[in-house]
Amino acid sequence: MPEHRSTAAAPSAAADGGATWNLRHGSAAAVRDDTCSCFAVVFSFWLFVSMTMMLGVYGSMTIVLGPKSSIVYQPNPFFVQSVKVENLEEKPGPGPILYGTYKYPPLDVVSTWGETNNVSLPSGSHKEWKYYLNKGSAINISYHVSSRSSSVFVIIAQGTDSLTRWLEDPTEPNTTLSWNVVHGTGMITQEISWSSSYYVALGNLDEDVEVALNLSVRALMHNTTNAYYKCALTNNQCSLNIFFPEGSAAVLNASNEWHVKLSYGPRWVTYVFGIGGLTLLVFWAFNILNKLQCAHEGREGFRSEGTEPQRAPLLSQKDDDLSSWGSSYDSLSQDEEDLDFLPGGPIDGKFLGDGETSNNTKRLCAICFDAPRDCFFLPCGHCVACFACGSRIAEAAGTCPVCRRNMKKVRKIFTV
Repeated sequence: MPEHRSTAAAPSAAADGGATWNLRHGSAAAVRDDTCSCFAVVFSFWLFVSMTMMLGVYGSMTIVLGPKSSIVYQPNPFFVQSVKVENLEEKPGPGPILYGTYKYPPLDVVSTWGETNNVSLPSGSHKEWKYYLNKGSAINISYHVSSRSSSVFVIIAQGTDSLTRWLEDPTEPNTTLSWNVVHGTGMITQEISWSSSYYVALGNLDEDVEVALNLSVRALMHNTTNAYYKCALTNNQCSLNIFFPEGSAAVLNASNEWHVKLSYGPRWVTYVFGIGGLTLLVFWAFNILNKLQCAHEGREGFRSEGTEPQRAPLLSQKDDDLSSWGSSYDSLSQDEEDLDFLPGGPIDGKFLGDGETSNNTKRLCAICFDAPRDCFFLPCGHCVACFACGSRIAEAAGTCPVCRRNMKKVRKIFTV
């Protein structure tokens, strides 16, 4: 019987160890899967942000330069390494000029220019002109409508969005910077309070009409006297390097109308180290949090596994089966050898009386070594303690100290 119990306990311990190893192995695999997923998601996110910066915020664009235009581009030096401007037209005359300055140049150069446009407007049509004007500039529009019975719209719109809203509803006055319904002869004056592209447009909802427009513009241009870089875009392209980390400004001046393409050269060091560094940072933080969570779960599991096996019976628990409830004396005779490991046990099935003494300690209670063994446990039938100690064992542990089976009752043995 002792050999049988030891053999049964060993597979149980091995099974518990295998279950613990499988649990930890599964947790480690789950952590690896979560970490790889986190790395892929974070890397994809920062790659998307970088592509948005390079192709969206600092993507190439086509610019229409009007007469006496002066535009400043001051990109972030952490993301942009160079500014490249390419001329898209081949025509005589002085072309645009790209300047490079250490800081934002002042708007203190005044230039006046004008032009005249004679337009024939059919019914339901419009005509527009685009100019780039800096803050502080002013525009005067003198008009003459050929038919006194006809009226036309004369508007000044800031940007493409404002012009589009006006084209959708020409009779709405709040969509543009300046909105006028004119006929005959007159003049319109508008001060510019923000550097941007502006449209001067005519609209006709009546019969066909001819309109003469005379534009007079007082433009403010950027001062490029202290420029450290100058390149004319007559038939080639110009590239300006942006200082890091101070930055610099690119000034594009044009005396006539030109179409140019502007593009930015990315600072690859920022994108490479930015994507890699931020990805590793988030990856490291996620990995640390994952390990802390797994360690916490492991401690909780260790506590539960450390306490339960001590109370688990070595034999399968079938105590509820009434067929296992045999005689206490039968069980006592069958498990006599199992009691040898305890300090005391029954001898020849007899117990000492209360007043008797003996040097044979096997007849005394294995718990207190004071009183004789005068009780047995149900359903196993083991007799190893006095009735007082047996009652305390039943109330505290609830399992037999010999076979670890659940105790149903404690019966007292009366000597006659």
